[in-house]
Amino acid sequence: MEMKSHTGDNHSHDDKPKGYNKVMDWKVGVIPLPVYLVLAIIVLIAAYTNQLPTDMIGGFAVIMVIGVLLGDVGQRIPYFNSIGGPAILSLFVPSVLVFYNTLSSTTLEAVDQLMTSSGSNFLYFYIACLVVGSILGMNRTVLIQGFIRMFIPLVTGTIAAVTVGTLVGMLFGYSAHHAFFYIVVPIIAGGIGEGILPLSAGYAGILGGGAGEYVSQLIPAAIIGNVCAIIIAGLMKKLGEKRPELAGHDKLVRSEKGDKVLEAAKHNTNKSIDFSLMGAGLLVAMSLFVLGRVVEHWIHVFAGFTLSGAIIMIIAATIIKSGNLLPEKLQTGAQQLYKFVSTAFTWPLMVGLGIVFIPLEDVASVFTIGFAVTCMSVVIAMATTGYFVGKLMKMYPVEACIVTACHSGLGGTGDVAILSASGRMALMPFAQISTRLGGAATVIGATALMHFFS
Repeated sequence: MEMKSHTGDNHSHDDKPKGYNKVMDWKVGVIPLPVYLVLAIIVLIAAYTNQLPTDMIGGFAVIMVIGVLLGDVGQRIPYFNSIGGPAILSLFVPSVLVFYNTLSSTTLEAVDQLMTSSGSNFLYFYIACLVVGSILGMNRTVLIQGFIRMFIPLVTGTIAAVTVGTLVGMLFGYSAHHAFFYIVVPIIAGGIGEGILPLSAGYAGILGGGAGEYVSQLIPAAIIGNVCAIIIAGLMKKLGEKRPELAGHDKLVRSEKGDKVLEAAKHNTNKSIDFSLMGAGLLVAMSLFVLGRVVEHWIHVFAGFTLSGAIIMIIAATIIKSGNLLPEKLQTGAQQLYKFVSTAFTWPLMVGLGIVFIPLEDVASVFTIGFAVTCMSVVIAMATTGYFVGKLMKMYPVEACIVTACHSGLGGTGDVAILSASGRMALMPFAQISTRLGGAATVIGATALMHFFS
């Protein structure tokens, strides 16, 4: 039966005052400005009256409110948005707020519970969804070729970064020892948790003192290097838009299948969203993450060394995809989950990372022009080498540069920021390999060299 409007009905959207419609058209992200302000005020009042839940609910409320705003502002600023503006703002504005003690204690506790506690650990949830979903959504040929070919740009980029960074540091008055061990190595060590912390423990064991003394010396270089990598990723995105032939648009390797691969990718992208399949994709992603943790423990117990659970998760997902061991519907569900998580949570996640993992006071304590230029030279050498070597390896140079630059990021934190600045979150599996394997090799090699030269 056809429904007809009552003659006197003045409540439809079209009949509302023009001023109302105009105001509702102003948006923060996808949220109408008046609605956003109401939601933000609710969270703000709760935070500063100590009524904010100090759990994942409170944590999500805080990072979503701030992340939606900063991501939107960063995208609106001309030129700044071309060098990763949303990522830079989302990471560093919250860090500045922490530095000046602007955020309430309940806010900090809620975000910390969400980001780092064993009960939440939102960062690893995010990475698991992106890694598994992007791998299962890739073309199998491109996936395998990408993993095989990326090692050469990664290795040559690391050699270039070490050489250039050490020489530039010496030009600014640092000793070769200090430039290498305290500036270059922290940048390419794989982040704070899996790079800086084991490095500091290794340095303390060799040189004496507490590990905490070395953490504050190593973190600043890693943070500045990560900012530089974000900017390079943003510039690569711009280059890819101006020179489409240099960019694969989420593809790392130039496939011989060419248009067939692109058509398959478009077909997967255009599939209708199935929420039940997304739920199944979530189960697949979480199960593979758990598998990585279990196998990591077994390897440590029975083989005596540690292999990151994230790497094991990547290997498992790659085997499943290359062997087509999972029904296509479940692969589609994992891919759709990845698209949802990357779209909805990237800027909020970086807000949480900025609050918890970016200590500006450490950077301020050692910052000089020479220090900053040395850090920049490390990342520029790494990324430039990745660009040209990747091109020789029949990889898309824009994507090869971005993935190689992830080796100079803050671990999973850096990968998210760098890939979001470049608009290429589908490269997360390659970024994780670059960061974690490259970082692990750096920590082992640097600790051995420190022992030799001490």
